[in-house]
Amino acid sequence: MKAYLTPGHYRIAILSILVVIISSCSVTRGIKPNQAIVRKLTLKGIDKEFAEAAVNYVDKEQQPNNWLNLQFYYTFSKKGKRNIGEAPRLLDSNLVEFSRLQLQKYLQNKGYLKAKVSDSIVVKKQKAELIFTAIEGPMFRIRNYKDSIADPNVKALYSRTKAQYSHVNPGSRFDTDSLAYDRDQFFQVMKRNGYFDFYRQYINFEPDSSYNQSIVDLVMIIDNPADKPAHPTYTINNTLITIAQPNGRKTGKPDTIQVDSQFRYVDYSGRFKPKTVTDYIFQKKGRLFDIDMQTLTTSRLSELNVFRNVPSPIYEKLPDSTNRLNTRIDITPLKRMSDRVEAEFLFNGGRYGYNIGNTFTNRNLFKQAAALQVKLNWSILFDSGRNAGDSKGIQNQEFKAGVSLIYPRIVSPFDFPNLAKFGVPHTTFSTNFSLFYQKGLVQRRSWINSITYDFFDTRTKQHSITPINIEFSSGSIDPIAKAELLRQNRYSYVYLIGRTTFTSGSQYTFQYNSIKLNTYENFYYFRGSLDMGGGTLNLLSRAFKTPKDTLGQRTFFGNAFSQYVKTEIDYRLYKSLGGERQFIFRFSPGIGIPYGNSNQLIFEKNFYTGGANDIRAWLPRTLGPGQFNRASYGVGGVADTTRARLKYLDQFGEIKMVANIEYRYKLVDNFFGSKLKGALFMDMGNVWRLHKTADNPNGEFRFNNLFNSTAIGIGTGLRFDLSFFIFRLDAAFKFKDPQFSGSDQWVLIKHANELFKAGDFKKAYIKANSTGLDGNGNYVGDSYNFMQLNFGIGLPF
Repeated sequence: MKAYLTPGHYRIAILSILVVIISSCSVTRGIKPNQAIVRKLTLKGIDKEFAEAAVNYVDKEQQPNNWLNLQFYYTFSKKGKRNIGEAPRLLDSNLVEFSRLQLQKYLQNKGYLKAKVSDSIVVKKQKAELIFTAIEGPMFRIRNYKDSIADPNVKALYSRTKAQYSHVNPGSRFDTDSLAYDRDQFFQVMKRNGYFDFYRQYINFEPDSSYNQSIVDLVMIIDNPADKPAHPTYTINNTLITIAQPNGRKTGKPDTIQVDSQFRYVDYSGRFKPKTVTDYIFQKKGRLFDIDMQTLTTSRLSELNVFRNVPSPIYEKLPDSTNRLNTRIDITPLKRMSDRVEAEFLFNGGRYGYNIGNTFTNRNLFKQAAALQVKLNWSILFDSGRNAGDSKGIQNQEFKAGVSLIYPRIVSPFDFPNLAKFGVPHTTFSTNFSLFYQKGLVQRRSWINSITYDFFDTRTKQHSITPINIEFSSGSIDPIAKAELLRQNRYSYVYLIGRTTFTSGSQYTFQYNSIKLNTYENFYYFRGSLDMGGGTLNLLSRAFKTPKDTLGQRTFFGNAFSQYVKTEIDYRLYKSLGGERQFIFRFSPGIGIPYGNSNQLIFEKNFYTGGANDIRAWLPRTLGPGQFNRASYGVGGVADTTRARLKYLDQFGEIKMVANIEYRYKLVDNFFGSKLKGALFMDMGNVWRLHKTADNPNGEFRFNNLFNSTAIGIGTGLRFDLSFFIFRLDAAFKFKDPQFSGSDQWVLIKHANELFKAGDFKKAYIKANSTGLDGNGNYVGDSYNFMQLNFGIGLPF
């Protein structure tokens, strides 16, 4: 994910797009004189409980347009030649009558059996208002409810399960939707209990209503199949698994194996071991047919990400009286190899860079659906802007390489039960190397090796355990930069980025409700992680009495090791507001504590904030810590040089606290092939140092200074939903900036006149935070920008 900052004239150009969209406010400019556009819909006499849903029974073509959707249509659709936005909904008397009948039927289905609906139309200046008036009459309720089930086993099953799902009871409203719900729920119960050839049509409801008393006597009837004394149950017998070639053909000589008494395996691709598939088939021989096990089998085989097509199994009844089912599962695999290239471009007011990545995947290593991934990534940042001064050229670059082997099962010397009931478990062996260079400051190398287990223990609870995580990192500081930092008594930076250290530790992450993140339900999401390192190395170093280094830290294999504990939480509350409108609140705190053999966290273990996914009004790693202001480095050549060298490194902390509030809504159903959605948001938070430090004055965490040291950003955004991914553009504005004091923190209010131009405030800022002078004696360095544009793929949270 990249964040972008564009100059003022680019911002104005982007914002001017809205002017084009709203250039004409007329909603009737595209219709003929004898036509009228529906602009208002009024429903009268309908109970509040049903009023919102009743609107959906008015034909969509007779519901008022969304104003913005209509303007998009008039602006971009070229008189209907392009399908963008919404065409005007024109008044149609036939559709009005159809809507009236649908509303009347809806109310009758909801228990108002005597309901009548009338309609009227008011047209003014080619704008039509539709008025539907309902006379509901009395609500009919169920007086008596009983069942008539011929099969005693089915009757017993219904009696045993009814309380779990039934909406139909004596005294309840007579509602045909509830009857349909009960019918579908008991149909599913039957399908879970071996009744393979049971159909919904066997279930019928017979109401007997008294119109004078507004009551209904109801009987649920389940008949036996024709010419049978009862509904038969079926058990699973043999299973034939057939794997085609990637092109879908079944040619050549296949690998054919009789795996056991149930499974016969035929593989035309020659690419898979039988266990790869049979481990995820949950319909076992001798057990009752269960539609949930069928769905589970199909879902898990698809989640292996090696098969292109996993249709529902085909069943065949044995031609005898044993009520057994033979099963056939036909599968088409994906191509074995894939390669994906990704590239991003960053432009930031004179600074620009590239980020190029390549991911190679072998989807089926060792014929066990194990995925081998090789990732390479190279990023480089240049600075050629007028504020760069003598530091023009490459600012920093980073190279990353990683190899991961991902097994779709728990790989362990110990026996584990099958954990695939709620999701495919994974074991990941990974090794990653990174090389980071920053001009005039440091080169850092890190190497991380780990084993991770991911699994679900319920549908909503996911666990990730990394029992082994070994990290080695080293840094080499430019000698001149080191001397300057030491001369300013900034020893902690030298120690943080220049030392060689390693640690071994363990990590645990728990997630709840991640399966619901792309829904519009009411729910909460929780993610908590715990990362602990150095404990085992500390015990070993003491047991073997390993020597200490010049700083008094114990070493292992000649290098100091780190001890720390770090935890982070991500809590979100999702509230549906109807349709595709949603309110989200997010709170994400974290803390890392070095102890024992360490007095500072490893550089890579610190927290950073800013960027496209938390506090969007700031660029990544440019906020905080606390109220730290880089002007505190002082004035003069040494201070300017220090600011230039540390500008990507001094905004970190051991404590993080971020909160977000976001309102999401739909704008246009069809905008150049995508669904256009909008968002309004407020982001709050910062990072802080755990203790008071000379390097970051006013950067430490204090409860009595929490609000003063909290940043606030506000903004709005557009989301282009293409169904398979979401492209996002957010415009965020700094509202409260904690690097200033008192009322000066409210920058957007106090300096709104400098939003898109330079004034006294911005000139004073660049002077106080300069990184030197250019050839003309002008201050150079980072200017103050109120607005930040963020481009990204996917939602921020």
